[in-house]
Amino acid sequence: MNQSITLEQLPHIPIGELSALPVPELVRLQKEAAAAMSWIRTIQELMDGVLARRFNDQVNAIRQDNSKAYGVIRFSDGEIEVIVDRKKEVKWDQQKLATLASRIAADGDNPGEYIKTTLSVDERKYTAWPSYIRDIFEEARTVYSGRQTFRFETAADRKAVA
Repeated sequence: MNQSITLEQLPHIPIGELSALPVPELVRLQKEAAAAMSWIRTIQELMDGVLARRFNDQVNAIRQDNSKAYGVIRFSDGEIEVIVDRKKEVKWDQQKLATLASRIAADGDNPGEYIKTTLSVDERKYTAWPSYIRDIFEEARTVYSGRQTFRFETAADRKAVA
């Protein structure tokens, strides 16, 4: 391919053909994709703000009338049905929960019936431990691969950072 590939063309080109492109072309496409994603995030945030402002009074009134701070509500705006979903996000104070679990256990109840406990080990601390400590924990540790990402840098990029 002598012409530059556009982002719009990417989904229509076999992955084998794309992976055979020269690295500078792949770098260009990756940079364009990152810029497009950034632009789309900016536009999405703008539209979220526009819609929140446009429907704020209606949404607040419906939520208050129905005592429904979270979840899905629906209302009509002319011929358009507007569906608004507000997710509930809860964060629990871990130290307070640990204290409560101890109190529940001291009272003879099973804290596991009320509190979900997740134990974990900080990976950086684990790798810094002496080997005899790591060996004790090894059987409880499973390593999974995360999603692989690629970045590209030219000599000029490295000089600009230095």
